[in-house]
Amino acid sequence: VTTGILFRFALKKHLTRTQWVALLLLTTGATVSQINGCKGEVLSAPMMGYLLGLLSAALSATAGVYTEFLLKKNNDNLYWQNVQLYGFGALFNAIRLTYDDFNAGFDNGIWVQNGFYGYGLITWLIVLNFSFSGLFVSWLQKYADTIVKVYATSSAMLLTLVLAVAFFGLEPSLQLFLGIVIACCSINLYFMPSDIPALPIATAPPPVVNIKNTED
Repeated sequence: VTTGILFRFALKKHLTRTQWVALLLLTTGATVSQINGCKGEVLSAPMMGYLLGLLSAALSATAGVYTEFLLKKNNDNLYWQNVQLYGFGALFNAIRLTYDDFNAGFDNGIWVQNGFYGYGLITWLIVLNFSFSGLFVSWLQKYADTIVKVYATSSAMLLTLVLAVAFFGLEPSLQLFLGIVIACCSINLYFMPSDIPALPIATAPPPVVNIKNTED
C-alpha cells in the first residue's frame, strides 16, 4: 500500500480502484502469512516493533519508487545506471570495512587483502544469486514499475514455501497457506483486464429537414 501511495503521488501514476483493492489484499495476505497463532498471541509483540515495521515498509517503498525514478528519468544504458547506483553502496561499504580494520589496529591486515577469506563454492553461488537478483530487479523497475517488482517478490512466497518444505522439513501453517492464497488473488485482480465494455458515446441524432416541393 505504501508503494502504491508513493507511486500515485510521487510518480503521478494513476491506479484504478480495482488495483487499490488488489494492493490492500496483498498487504492483508503478507500480514496473515506472518501470524503465528490465534490464542491471544497475534498482537503480543511490543508496539515499538509494529512501528518499526511500518517505518521499514515506508523506507522500502520510498527506496523502490525513487530507484524507479532514477532509472526512468533518462535513456542511459541500464548497466551503466546500475554501476552508478551500486557504486555508492560499494563506496560506503569500503569506508565501513576500512574503519573496522583501523579500530582493530590492522591486526588481520586490510580488507582489500583478506576480504574474500573463507569464501567457498556455496558462498560464491550466493553472491552470484544476489547479483542476478539485483539485475532482474533493475530490469523490472526500468521497463515495468515498482509495483510489478513488489508482486514478483510476493510471488516468491509460494516458491519459498516449496523449497522450505523440501530442504528444511517446514510444516506449512494455515496462516501461511491463507496468505499465499490471498496474494495470488491479489495478483490476478491487479493485472486483470477490465471486462466491462466501454459505453458508446451518445450522439445527438441528425436534424430532420423537411423539404417541401413548391410549384411555380
